[in-house]
Amino acid sequence: MRGVVAAGHPLTAEAGADVLREGGNAVDAAVACVLMSFVAESPLTGPGAGGFMLVHTAGGEDHLLDFFVAAPGRELGGREPAELKPIDVRFADEAIQRFNIGPSSCGAYGTTLGLTQALERFGSLSPAELTVRPARAAREGVDVVPMQAFLFEVLEPILRSTPECAELYAPGERLLREGERFRFPELGDLLDRLGAEGPGFLYSGDVAAAASDWVLARGGLLTRQDLAAYEVIEREPARVAYRGREVLTNPPPSSGGILIADALGILERLDGPLDPVAIAEVIASTNRARDEEFLEGLGNEGYLERFLAKDALDNVATDVRSRLGNTTHIAVMDAMGACATVTCSNGSCSGVVVPGTGMHLNNMLGEEDLNPLGYHLHEPGTRVPSMMAPTVVLRDGRPEIALGSAGSNRIRSAIVQTIMGVVDYGLRAQEAVSSPRIHVEGSELDAEPGIDDAALTALESAGWTVRRWSEKNLFFGGVQAVARNPESGALTGGGDPRRGGAATVVD
Repeated sequence: MRGVVAAGHPLTAEAGADVLREGGNAVDAAVACVLMSFVAESPLTGPGAGGFMLVHTAGGEDHLLDFFVAAPGRELGGREPAELKPIDVRFADEAIQRFNIGPSSCGAYGTTLGLTQALERFGSLSPAELTVRPARAAREGVDVVPMQAFLFEVLEPILRSTPECAELYAPGERLLREGERFRFPELGDLLDRLGAEGPGFLYSGDVAAAASDWVLARGGLLTRQDLAAYEVIEREPARVAYRGREVLTNPPPSSGGILIADALGILERLDGPLDPVAIAEVIASTNRARDEEFLEGLGNEGYLERFLAKDALDNVATDVRSRLGNTTHIAVMDAMGACATVTCSNGSCSGVVVPGTGMHLNNMLGEEDLNPLGYHLHEPGTRVPSMMAPTVVLRDGRPEIALGSAGSNRIRSAIVQTIMGVVDYGLRAQEAVSSPRIHVEGSELDAEPGIDDAALTALESAGWTVRRWSEKNLFFGGVQAVARNPESGALTGGGDPRRGGAATVVD
């Protein structure tokens, strides 16, 4: 096998698979997927987004590249931004989540800079070789598949929030429907320039100036200095032991990875069956850990080690025992033993489309789960903490699983349950990704169909509020995972049906 790709859309997965067929490596394929996702998985990703890439090289090195969104406002002297615009997004009758949009929600983007640096360091191809296909797709258009049509419907209040955004997603004043074509010609032009020139024009050139000027004129804080000063940061991955494996994930200042490591470290210490009751209690314990002290500690040196210290995990596991009675992801493994797992996000999108640039900007400063203590929590230039957590599971030093998820604050519960599916229950990647999930917020638990009803009844008897969903839903995340069988070496992939995901094994 040449490798395996899992992504949030069939066109995205096929772009990476083509690169593997042509001899590219895991990073080449991952970058090709991300570039295609700008078109196929709009509006939840794009050149105005941020993200993270975790790379395990064929030589056994691990690298976490942080190109997530940075807080804006350099050289504005503490100017107050315009008010955010609250939008309630309805996933189903059972679940409504508030997002805040508009120019004041836009932070300094990093995706294109991160992708080009990943290619320079770990890839074998150039940006020019990878931008041709997505640029053509942006101009010619891509068919709106059923999941994209549902996503557009869910996000309709945001997609209609500005004339520029509505022109893309509701041309002729009607939201695009399944089978129609989504076109973004200006994005095609941007991708061509990215291939020919590199990303400089997005950070210190004409597009950077246009994006900043457009946002500032409408009350946001994104300055030219924010973009010119933006840098990709390499971080040491967070590490935790689980069932004889080593799990690598996203470290502070982001929160999602450290909470996943925390959950797996607690699960490692529990005896008996890991039924939905146990999983719910573990997820609830990580929710309780995400207090004000936790959010402040993420920026402090040594906090990761203290949070995941053996004594700390032992104490939480003891407590759990006492209780027991917009985003897209890509994962790739290649034949040489390397893998790349990358999560990129525009948030729920801001509705801010900068005319003439191909840029639809993120709304990360308006995401309540990323910025729960208020807009002014982050100093200009600092990274906004993220729930995104590209993750690799190593067994005997070789990748066994590479995965990640979309889904806001459901990311960590989705990733933990998928890892358990492969490691604890011996499932193939697609089976683990497709298995029913639960999610916990406070004392409320959401459960997809297929979760053991007796366990849910036991939770209700213990005082939990349980919502039983009638079908699987993108509310529960969008995991894309690839896996290698440690004995046979066979590769499998899992694309999340909740998000219209797809996986391709390349022979």
